[in-house]
Amino acid sequence: MVMYDSDEEIVLCAASVYTQSYYFNEDFSALPEQVKDELRIMCVLFTEDIGGIIQLVFDEEGNLSIRTDAEEGDLLYDEIGSVLKVKQLQRQQRELFEELETYFKVFFLGEE
Repeated sequence: MVMYDSDEEIVLCAASVYTQSYYFNEDFSALPEQVKDELRIMCVLFTEDIGGIIQLVFDEEGNLSIRTDAEEGDLLYDEIGSVLKVKQLQRQQRELFEELETYFKVFFLGEE
């Protein structure tokens, strides 16, 4: 079990169209492979579709949020599309996100 300070934000995973890379926080290596694969596919497809960078981040209370960003001057980044795509992911992946929040709260924040 990895314990975090209550004022830290923790990146679960991220993808960037600029570096053509995907990052997965190894502190979450105990997650099932199917979940890790789903997160990777979701993030990579987001950046291929919308551009920019996507991050899934836990706040200090264990809430999972989706952050997107783009480099300044990136004319290919679809800012409106990113908002719509995030809402779509939150709707379609609601159950997965809730389970990840529960996992984080139990194993990282020590909640019962």
